Amino acid sequence: MDSFNQYLTHLLLQSPGLGVAVMMNNYFHDVATALMIGSACALHAIIRIQTSMNTPIGTLFFLKTYKQMVKLFRFSFWWIIIGGVPRTIFYASFEWNHFADKQQVPALMVKHILMAAAVIYGIIAWRRLKVKVAVLQESLPMEMQKNFVEG
Repeated sequence: MDSFNQYLTHLLLQSPGLGVAVMMNNYFHDVATALMIGSACALHAIIRIQTSMNTPIGTLFFLKTYKQMVKLFRFSFWWIIIGGVPRTIFYASFEWNHFADKQQVPALMVKHILMAAAVIYGIIAWRRLKVKVAVLQESLPMEMQKNFVEG
């Protein structure tokens, strides 16, 4: 594995463009993570407002917002997965902090445990929300249900 990291380091030294591409991928990977967390927080706030309003218009607004947030969530999710591949490959040669050396391993473990817990909680929350969306959609008057499906 050490020779592979040396090879990647050599590639990065030979090609500043590759270094910029890896750096940009890492930035966008972080942005996708923040986007996913931000969209979940926004959706949580919107559902609380819908619950307090409990009107057909509030429900329709929530359902339309939900449809858009699902697209944002999926985009973020796939960017995290796809962008994580090069980030993982180049980690030791690009991001490894040589000053912290092996001390960063426990920090990385804690980070990944927290992220795994967040993902598991997120999956459970999205499944619960999907059930609530189905109930809310059925609760709309018929003309609003058509508006939701069309728009």
